[in-house]
Amino acid sequence: MTASDAGAHRLATQTVRALIEAEASVATAESLTGGLVCAALTSVPGASAVVFGGLASYSTDLKTRVLGVPAAIIAEHGTVAAETALLMADGVRRLTGADLGVATTGVAGPDPIEGHPVGRVFVAVTRESERQVRALSCHGSREQIRQQSVGAALELVLEVLTGGSAGR
Repeated sequence: MTASDAGAHRLATQTVRALIEAEASVATAESLTGGLVCAALTSVPGASAVVFGGLASYSTDLKTRVLGVPAAIIAEHGTVAAETALLMADGVRRLTGADLGVATTGVAGPDPIEGHPVGRVFVAVTRESERQVRALSCHGSREQIRQQSVGAALELVLEVLTGGSAGR
């Protein structure tokens, strides 16, 4: 296990523990990460108590048809946008009944998308009483950008659960 892998596992473990302590459930809607956030969470023993599941919503069609992101929002803001990330998180929460929805959308590369450079990412976490989104400028290879996105998503879950900054 690399130092990066160990750090990601430690963050996922903290997130699962915080979810258990808060008696809160989570589900993910992931575009550029393609299920890596859910995989990180479910790699932790005991995660089944709090992780409801995830949807790899890589296509625009799934974002609109399954997650309920209005086509008008995507037409106005694009798929790589704070608004889209928030609505993806809302949609997966609504679909699964989870307390928290987590979403990732962005550009992992190799090419820019919708005028956004490689590394532009949005992660969002929503629950009934709160909606948070974070814009990221990630650097490195496609895999490094995806891993940075996973870490940022888990940190945002912790922040929402604890009301403070996590891992910073």
